[in-house]
Amino acid sequence: MLRQKVLVLYLANSALDSAVVGWSLFDGTGRTRRMAGDEDVPPYPTGLHALYDGWRLIQASPLLPHARGEEFDLAYLKYEFLFEQIVETRR
Repeated sequence: MLRQKVLVLYLANSALDSAVVGWSLFDGTGRTRRMAGDEDVPPYPTGLHALYDGWRLIQASPLLPHARGEEFDLAYLKYEFLFEQIVETRR
């Protein structure tokens, strides 16, 4: 059977080679039960490294300018990239 793994990486800016500042991994294979924040070190240093490891980029956040006066608002992580891997399992 084919199962999907989803990796969400939040990067320092809009470039795929910028540093990972937050992440979540969802394993549809059932092999792991890790959740966001389970590890101190991100699974990859940059989004580009995830591509090198075979993850497929399926979505990047649109680049939207901040409203005047909100340039330094840290209420959310702006640069979200969604990756997937399709993994064969025996289940």
